[in-house]
Amino acid sequence: MSDASLPTAATRPAVYRRILVKVSGEALQSARSRIDLATIDALADELGPVARCGVQIGLVIGGGNLWRGAGPAAEGIDRATADQMGMLATVINALALQQGLERNGLATRLQTALEIRAVAEPFIRRRAIRHLEKGRIVLFAAGTGNPFFTTDTAAALRAREIGAQIILKATKVPGVFDTVPDGNRAARRFRRISYGRYIARRLTALDPTAVMVCMESSIPIIVYDMTIKGALHRAVLGEEIGTLVCGDDGTEEFA
Repeated sequence: MSDASLPTAATRPAVYRRILVKVSGEALQSARSRIDLATIDALADELGPVARCGVQIGLVIGGGNLWRGAGPAAEGIDRATADQMGMLATVINALALQQGLERNGLATRLQTALEIRAVAEPFIRRRAIRHLEKGRIVLFAAGTGNPFFTTDTAAALRAREIGAQIILKATKVPGVFDTVPDGNRAARRFRRISYGRYIARRLTALDPTAVMVCMESSIPIIVYDMTIKGALHRAVLGEEIGTLVCGDDGTEEFA
């Protein structure tokens, strides 16, 4: 086969039919703003080619740029109430992200685990799946609707409910490391790690509860750097990016 006949990213078929993208609230933040519109536009640029190649996209957004229920900001506030405040923060982020996606020509629907009918649909599994089948990006906000659970866990639950074949966690680091990578030259990035080894190592890139949910339903997870242009599209085409968390064979492979 000549180089001219090799399939390009635009022509190669996606290896996944339906995906769940998890975006942390912190990923929307910049030095200028807690919700940076340029970052939202960049995310829309990443999601657009994926949606246009026929991949159905569910998206869970965090709220850490605005509020973290378990953090210092929650001191003196009942944890359940603090977590409910965090759920509302995810709705604010989801509304901003929805507008950004639609501004970039992408059809969306927003569903929330807490009923806020004036701004979003309540989460209804069958309705969400129908939206996905019609090519709409479905944003899932307000976490699980229950306190004491992270949005990572919400992403794992929603992925299982909608039948997503993989979770892609968009971060600002290249993947999962064996130690905190900030300024640590000795930190090594995993190319692949099994669910069990991830939990045993007590790694923090993903909530271990979310990893356990994925392990029970055999949903693989890719943790990748959303600031790398085209990374999401490459992932759905089956190219190796970031860190893959999957399997029960005790695997640990470093990049």
